[in-house]
Amino acid sequence: MLTDKRAALSEQGSALAQLRQLARACHACALAATRTTVVVDDGDPNAQLMLIGEAPGREEDLLARPFVGRSGKLITRLVEEETGLSREDYYIANVVKCHPPANRNPTRDEIARCRHLLLGQIELVHPMIIVTLGNVASQTLLGRREGIGELRGGRYLLGDARVVPTYHPAAALRGGARVTEAIREDLQICAQLLRSGNAR
Repeated sequence: MLTDKRAALSEQGSALAQLRQLARACHACALAATRTTVVVDDGDPNAQLMLIGEAPGREEDLLARPFVGRSGKLITRLVEEETGLSREDYYIANVVKCHPPANRNPTRDEIARCRHLLLGQIELVHPMIIVTLGNVASQTLLGRREGIGELRGGRYLLGDARVVPTYHPAAALRGGARVTEAIREDLQICAQLLRSGNAR
């Protein structure tokens, strides 16, 4: 039994390494010409909780790690305060792996060309809960057009993972206490699901 688990983890690690190589070699869209690095993932690939943002920001592009700027520091703190999980305890990725110039939203074409990488990550990590941060991540993963204000609080499944849409932490930096409190509420749902061991 233990040998089977080790073999499965080794196979998963190898598959994620191949996915990272594929992402770093990608030139499928115009973002390849302006990026500094390709920002693939961070955290625990065996985690029950996965956070998905829209695209790397300027600092992420320079450091090749997702969510390390002001927004990243805020969501890291909120996750720890509401769930007790440190950054090393969950898995982090973005819809698009390269930094869009001037921090603009990724285009539909850029999202479409990166989609297979994100779906591959979800399949390999196989989280119990996926938190989508903001409009782009939530709409992309759920295939919906509504804004995050409407999507929050709904019950969504992707395979057997529960999807919990919430505001992007950048919105909390702009919108203050009201948006921050809404993110906290959504993370409290995640904490309850993690404690119960049942995402449905």
